[in-house]
Amino acid sequence: MALRNALLAALIDRESSGYDLAKRFSVSVANFWTATPQQLYRELEKMEAEGLLSARMIKQDRRPDKRLFSVTEAGRAALFAFTQQDPKPTTVRDELLVQVEALTYADVPSVRKSIERRIEQSEQRVAAYERSLAEILGSRSPEEFLATGHRIGPYLTLQRGISFERDNITWGRAALEILARRFPD
Repeated sequence: MALRNALLAALIDRESSGYDLAKRFSVSVANFWTATPQQLYRELEKMEAEGLLSARMIKQDRRPDKRLFSVTEAGRAALFAFTQQDPKPTTVRDELLVQVEALTYADVPSVRKSIERRIEQSEQRVAAYERSLAEILGSRSPEEFLATGHRIGPYLTLQRGISFERDNITWGRAALEILARRFPD
């Protein structure tokens, strides 16, 4: 999936600055797509040049002027076309799993620390995703939101992110138990 499709989806309902998009990517979109701020800004410029986005300048007194991007009709058509494609299967590329795969020749205490850090990172992400989910729901129950909410896509992607990170936590704890039994200190 190209970064442009993730940006189109993030901008579909409201215009945003590159800075706002970078913040959103680091909190909610990060559960399914990551990009550096530099990548975001480069892609926004390309998309504007291709007519997928339009931008308007907002003058600010105490800060530099900012550009707000919004999706054009051509951008909506491109996003619609993307949703008609069969998505490519996901593959896992995870350096931690390479370390675990190499346990026979690895520094086991270092691998343990890597797994512990992954558990901590996943716990932090779950907490952040749950805060985002609470913002989406507001005072509504999940059932009410799913019946009446405007965009259920962010709700569903956050649910997937929470599930993924919880699975990382479960796997990490099980791996640490196995390592403790197999390689006692």
